[in-house]
Amino acid sequence: MKIPQHIAIILDGNGRWATKQGLERTVGHEEGAKRIKDVALKANALGVKYLTIYCFSTENWKRNAQEVTYLMAMPERLLNNKQVNNFKNENIVLNHIGRRTKMPPKTLAAINHAILQTKDNNGMVLTFAFDYGAIEELLTAINQMLVKKLTSIDEKTLFQHLYTADLPDVDLMIRCGGEQRLSNFLLLQNRYAELYFTKAFWPEFDENALTAAILDYNNRNRRFGGIENDEQSGR
Repeated sequence: MKIPQHIAIILDGNGRWATKQGLERTVGHEEGAKRIKDVALKANALGVKYLTIYCFSTENWKRNAQEVTYLMAMPERLLNNKQVNNFKNENIVLNHIGRRTKMPPKTLAAINHAILQTKDNNGMVLTFAFDYGAIEELLTAINQMLVKKLTSIDEKTLFQHLYTADLPDVDLMIRCGGEQRLSNFLLLQNRYAELYFTKAFWPEFDENALTAAILDYNNRNRRFGGIENDEQSGR
């Protein structure tokens, strides 16, 4: 089985999963947070080099204040010392992409602590896209280049100024929850990604579901804008 180097996942459906169970939406977010570790450990065991998960978008601030407050506190619960040690012991590197100026100090501190504790690992890079939006990322990159007064900007220069400068392009993008859109997630980095949509809500997405997505990826013919040799020859 060919393993994608970089998998990105939109963790959609936490609230809807909880509502279907007759539970508060926050319960769905809590179950979804627990699922992150299981799926990350499975990805690491399979040999995935980079796993990026979409946890909180720049648009999620539009949700009701109670839910936003709960989500902002999630990194403190998810990235406590025990959980970080679990990732550390599995040689996983924790990383963050997104805006760092709007989240509460305790949230940022939890993220920074997790990154610091795993910085010497050299295994899979698990990136939390938290307060992330592709448009905001692009605008930030453009403003950085304007400040530097760059006179010539090519693709390489642009990508060096993105939050994902140290990450490769996405190979497989998975979205849970039944929706079929990118929702402002890694729009440039997903340019040649294979897209996989599942109706399973994120709290239902387990190790077997990840394997199924990778098996589907193995059936894709990735041409990156080119054509097959037999197409070239007219066969």
